[in-house]
Parts: sequence; structure tokens; C-alpha cells
Amino acid sequence: MEGNATYVRDTGELASDVPTETMFELFDPQKNFSTAKFTYTWDLGNGEVIQGTEPVVRYHYSESGNYTLRLKVGAKVTKYAPLITDVYSTDVQVLDAIKHIKLNGPSDYEVSQNTSLAFHVDGSPPIWVCWRFLPNCVPDMIGGCTLIVLYENTLRLNHTFTSTGVHCLDISVRNDISKLQTSFSLYVRRNNNPHMLFILSCAAILLATFSFIMVIACHPRLYNRSQVATSSNAIFLKNQDYEGQSTILFNFSNVGRGEKEPLLLQYGNQYLS
Repeated sequence: MEGNATYVRDTGELASDVPTETMFELFDPQKNFSTAKFTYTWDLGNGEVIQGTEPVVRYHYSESGNYTLRLKVGAKVTKYAPLITDVYSTDVQVLDAIKHIKLNGPSDYEVSQNTSLAFHVDGSPPIWVCWRFLPNCVPDMIGGCTLIVLYENTLRLNHTFTSTGVHCLDISVRNDISKLQTSFSLYVRRNNNPHMLFILSCAAILLATFSFIMVIACHPRLYNRSQVATSSNAIFLKNQDYEGQSTILFNFSNVGRGEKEPLLLQYGNQYLS
């Protein structure tokens, strides 16, 4: 029983935390027990025992698992007749109903990228899942859905969005005792990574160009040690030797630098006078 609805099950599968009603029906075509008084002892298999005089018991299992439900029926036909008893049993499998589907992750994604979505589905497996994406949340009455079977409580989907905007993901899930249908709204935005990569590339090129210009502009000039620049401290002397040839002496003054010896004392070429 759930709310005002009562679900009749002909199998031994029940839902945890859901009120359950079990009834004992007496098959007595010859009416031998029409005046008998009955007692019922219900052993739920979870340590709980319920006794009463009604053939109906109301209970619920708080946890999923496998249980054996036993019923001991006592019938007293007359006041002085001996008590007639019998024991009935059935195996019961208690499953967790599917009540929630939770998206583990953000609700916005980027277009043209392989997107991984993870969902937590409560309830006892196996769980059958049917899902589909609806671009712009436009209902599709013709298209079907993708059906998969889960043997755990995590649903993983890989999808590539081809357009921006709001997309809807419809999911229908069920197990042996329950079913649930829900929808998620996902926002898909443009991919800004290519523009950012272009900007970073341009910035790297400009930085490299500026660095190259700075290196060229600030690099110190290398002078050849064998070359001497013209200076106002230079003194040109001309000597006359005994053979009538003149010799030009090229001498630098070191007075300004306070040096004891001239930086350069070199004889020039000999010219005939």
C-alpha cells in the first residue's frame, strides 16, 4: 500500500519501508470450519512476531533482504474439541524502491565536447534505465530511448552536445517493485577555449618579438682591440734620421687618465722626404 493505492503482488517481492498487508484465505469447500475460531501467529522472519484473531496482518520491512514469512494457524471447531494447528511459510524478497535520481556534477556544459554525466539511482538492482536527450527541451513523440541495465546504483552517460541552449534529459527507471520517471534541464554554453588559445598564442608571439628587440637594442658593442679611435689627446711627431728619412710617431697622451705609460706607442710607415 502506498498512499491511497494498493498494489497486489502475486510474487514474493516486497518493497522496504512500504506498508504491506498480508492475508490468509481459508479454502473450505465442505464448510468444516465454518463455526471454528481461529488464531494467527505471524513470524515476519526479521525477529518480529505478530499475534491476532484476524486473518490479515499489516507490517513493513525496514531493510531490504531475503526473509521467510511463517504463519501458524490454530482452529478450534468446538469448545471442547482439541486445537487444530498448521504452519504455512513463504520466502519473501524485500527490495528497495526507486525514489530518487540525483545528478552528481554540474548542470552546465560546453558544446562540441565529450561530456560525462553521472547519476545516483537509489533502489535495489537490477535496474532498467531508458534515457534520451531532447535539444531545446522539445518533446519528441516519435523517437525512442536508449535502454540499459544497471547492476549497481550509478548511471554513467557519455554525450556530446551539438548545439547551445537548454537541453532536457529524460530518464525512466524501474526495478522489480517500483518505477520512476524524471527529467533534468542542462545548460550548454559555447566553448571559449579556442578563443583563449588564440589570445595566448598572440601574446606569446608579441612577448617573444619584444624580447628579441630588447636584446638587440641593449646588447653591448664589441670593439676590436687592434683599432683605436681618434682622440684629442693624440700627438703626431715627425723625426728626421741621419739618412734623410723621416719617421712619424703616433703617441697618445695619458695625462687625463693618470697612467704612467702610454696606451699605444707605434712607429708608422716610413716615407721618403
